[in-house]
Amino acid sequence: MKTSWRSASLVASAAAVLALTTACGQDSPPAASQNVGATAVPGYGDIGSGTGTGTGTGVGGTATGQPAAPSPSSPSNPAGKLSVSTAEEVGKVVTDSLGLTLYRFDQDSDQPPKSNCDGDCAKTWPPVPADDAEAGEGIDKSLLGSVTRADGTKQLTVGGWPAYRYAKDVNAGDVKGQGVGGKWYALAPDGKKAQGGAAAEGGAGELAGLSTRNDPKLGEIVVDKNGMTVYRFMKDEAWPKPVSNCSGECLEKWPLVEPVDFNDTKGIQKKGYMIFERTDGTGKQQTINCSPIYTFAGDKAPGDTNGQGVGGTWYAVRPDGKPVGVSEK
Repeated sequence: MKTSWRSASLVASAAAVLALTTACGQDSPPAASQNVGATAVPGYGDIGSGTGTGTGTGVGGTATGQPAAPSPSSPSNPAGKLSVSTAEEVGKVVTDSLGLTLYRFDQDSDQPPKSNCDGDCAKTWPPVPADDAEAGEGIDKSLLGSVTRADGTKQLTVGGWPAYRYAKDVNAGDVKGQGVGGKWYALAPDGKKAQGGAAAEGGAGELAGLSTRNDPKLGEIVVDKNGMTVYRFMKDEAWPKPVSNCSGECLEKWPLVEPVDFNDTKGIQKKGYMIFERTDGTGKQQTINCSPIYTFAGDKAPGDTNGQGVGGTWYAVRPDGKPVGVSEK
C-alpha cells in the first residue's frame, strides 16, 4: 500500500549549492541531482494549516454537576466500529463509530508505520486509538493495524497509515481537514488518500509533482502532485533572484511549494525553473520562471481556486510562471 513519492531525495552536493546561486532566466532547468527533495516547513508541517489548536465542540455539563463530555475528536474516544461514508467532492472515506472522518498525514509513513504528529500537531489532529477499533461494513479487516507512538500509546493504522481525527470536525460527515496544508487527507477505505476525481492516488489519474489543468474559469493553470492549485504572491521578487515576502502567519495560509525535480513535471516552462534558499530559515522553495510558488490552505479539494485574487495580491499561475488575471509591471 506504499504511496508513490516522486520528489527527489535530499542531497548535499556542490551541485545543489550551484543550483541555488544560479541567476534567474537560465534556459536550462537544474539537473535532477541539483534539486532537493521536499523539506518540511518547521512548525508548519506538524500543525496542518497552523490555524487551529483547539478541540471540537464539547457537550456541556449536566445539572447534576457532572463534567462536560469529551469533544467528538478527543483522543480519549475509541474508534469503535469503522465504516465507509461518501463525502461530496472527496469520495469514499473511513469514519469512526460517531461518523467522524479519519485522516492521514503526508509526513507519516506506512512502511513501516510511523507517526510524525506530536505535541501541538496532535492537539489539532488527535490520533485515533487502536483499542476497540473494528472493521465495519466496507472495511477490510486485514488493512487495520496499530503503531506505537512516542508516548507509548497505540494508534490505529489503515493500510499502514496512522489515523487521526480533525479537531474542527464536530459533526458526523464533516471533512474540514481535507487538503489542509497540502498534507492532510481523508482516509479512503484502502488506506490511500481520498481525493476524488483526477487527483486520486494511483491509476491513470496520478499527477506529476507539478503539472497543469484546464480550469473552466481561469484557463490553463499549474497544480501540485495532489491536484491543488498553485499561486504566486505579487509582493514577491523574481529578479535578479527569487525573494519571498511571505513568512510567519502568511506561510500558514499560503504553504510554500517545496522543491520538485524538473523531471517530475509536465507542461511547465523550463526557463527559470529553479529553487532558492528562503531567508526566514524555513528551507528551500520552488519557483516557476524564478517566481516563488505556493498553495492555499483555503483550497480544500483538488480543483478549488479560492485563492484567486485574494487581497489583490495572490493569483493562480500559468505554466510560464505568469499570474492569471493580472498584468505584471
